[in-house]
Amino acid sequence: MTIEIELSKVADYLCDYTFNFYWHNKSLEPDSLIPTQNGTKITYRDLVNELRSCGEIHIKGNPGKNFAYNMGADLKHFGGSGEAEETGRIFVQGNVGPETGIGMVAGILYIKGGINYPLGNIVELESDVKGYRKFRSITDLLCNGIGEDKLIDNSYNEEQKILILKDNIPRGTVAARCPCAATVIIEGDAYNGTGMLSKNATVVVHGNAGMNTGSHLNGGTVIVHGDVGEFAGAYMKDGKLLFKSARGFIGAGMEGGAIYSKSKARTNPPAAKSRMTGEDSALIRELTDAGRIESMLYNKYEPDKDKQKYVEVHMRDGSIAMRKID
Repeated sequence: MTIEIELSKVADYLCDYTFNFYWHNKSLEPDSLIPTQNGTKITYRDLVNELRSCGEIHIKGNPGKNFAYNMGADLKHFGGSGEAEETGRIFVQGNVGPETGIGMVAGILYIKGGINYPLGNIVELESDVKGYRKFRSITDLLCNGIGEDKLIDNSYNEEQKILILKDNIPRGTVAARCPCAATVIIEGDAYNGTGMLSKNATVVVHGNAGMNTGSHLNGGTVIVHGDVGEFAGAYMKDGKLLFKSARGFIGAGMEGGAIYSKSKARTNPPAAKSRMTGEDSALIRELTDAGRIESMLYNKYEPDKDKQKYVEVHMRDGSIAMRKID
């Protein structure tokens, strides 16, 4: 099937699989009509359901923020598996807003107009549709192969499953939810959420990374040769996160895994400094070019055994803080 919609003004949250999450204490209704559409009565849910049935969506106009968010993810928040699922294609005759494809794990985007940076978890390919640029999920490419597609300004070794991003385009949530053993090398800086929910991938950032680096990491490895932003390692369940230094607190709500920082870091509970072992130093040497002495100078952080002494406090801005129970 195909859904066609024409917009007279910019519309946000189109094809957003997370649409009825709570945003800053505001509940969004997925069955509400998309505003500014001409001659149709299409809801936000209609678009997502069409994609989940592997259909096509044609948009004439400009999607704004949260476009194609978490596209292709069978979200646990709605009772799903948390894994990728088959999904359809989106064609846009217009411009798309920044962060397009954040958390996207399946499907294809065809875009005729401009694209505002940063991008989400997508990479551009040579297009097979005249007049449109073609974008595909990085996670999908890593796990299902590149097939007949050809990358633009980047490279992929299919045999080794190594994707090298060298186009200097800022991207968020790179390798989101990735369940397969693969590597992404970013030759420059990364935007927010690098490695989010990744189960098996390794992401190497040769510059700095933004907020929520390694957030919800679930077995993957994220290596940042520079600094990371606020909330690095938040809600980690498993895996390894390594960086030079953090520009904010790390480890909020952390349940498992390990965080390594070359500089001492400030922690949010239940994350706490733990003892470095010989195995930890060997791991750092394996993951970086650090020598034996340098690897021993890293700081290690893990969940505190007394984490039950902390409670989640939901803040007015929608964030969550961990406070110690006296």
